[in-house]
Amino acid sequence: MRYWVLIVPKLNANAMALFPFILLKNLTQKKDLVLINHEKIHLQQQLELLVLPFYILYLLNYFLNLVKYKNHYKAYYNISFEREAYKAEGDLNYLANRKLYHWIKFLR
Repeated sequence: MRYWVLIVPKLNANAMALFPFILLKNLTQKKDLVLINHEKIHLQQQLELLVLPFYILYLLNYFLNLVKYKNHYKAYYNISFEREAYKAEGDLNYLANRKLYHWIKFLR
């Protein structure tokens, strides 16, 4: 999968995947293979959902979690897309073996 890295110093997150870009706060993060892998997992999730539905489901999952947990961080870390990405970010071969729509297994 082809992606482009953009450096956005004032980014509110540590990093972000907005298909087909990975946004980073600084250039040194480009060498962080685990961080890049995490964001590439998100790019794959976005691609398999044809991009726009990913963002809709991501926000819906976040807001439902926010109602459930009443805490931003718990809501964020329990988004199914994030749960998959965090669990697999250390496996740099994950995307080569990942099954389509694997994020569904992380729904709660």
